[in-house]
Amino acid sequence: MSSKAPLLLAASAIALAGCSTTSPTGRIEDTTFGEANKATFAAQVVDPDPQYEYLDPPTSAEHAGQAIDRYRKGTVKRPERVRSRADASGSQ
Repeated sequence: MSSKAPLLLAASAIALAGCSTTSPTGRIEDTTFGEANKATFAAQVVDPDPQYEYLDPPTSAEHAGQAIDRYRKGTVKRPERVRSRADASGSQ
C-alpha cells in the first residue's frame, strides 16, 4: 500500500459523509427533503378558481374576424418591431 492510499481513503470518506441524507435507522433527517419536487408540481397545477381584475376580457370579435380574413387573403399585418438595448449576443 502506498503512502497516498490512506490519505485518499480518508478524503473519500469525508467527501461521502456529506452525501448521507438518512439516519442509521433509515429515516430521512432532512425536513425539507422533496420540497423541490413539491414546488415544481405546484407550479404546474392550474388554478381551479382564477381571480381576474376585470369581469370581461378586453377582446373584440370584429377585430379577430378581420385578422382571420387577412390571414386567409395572405395580407397579414407585420408585427411591430420590438427593440431592446442589447442584441442577441448580450453586447450593448
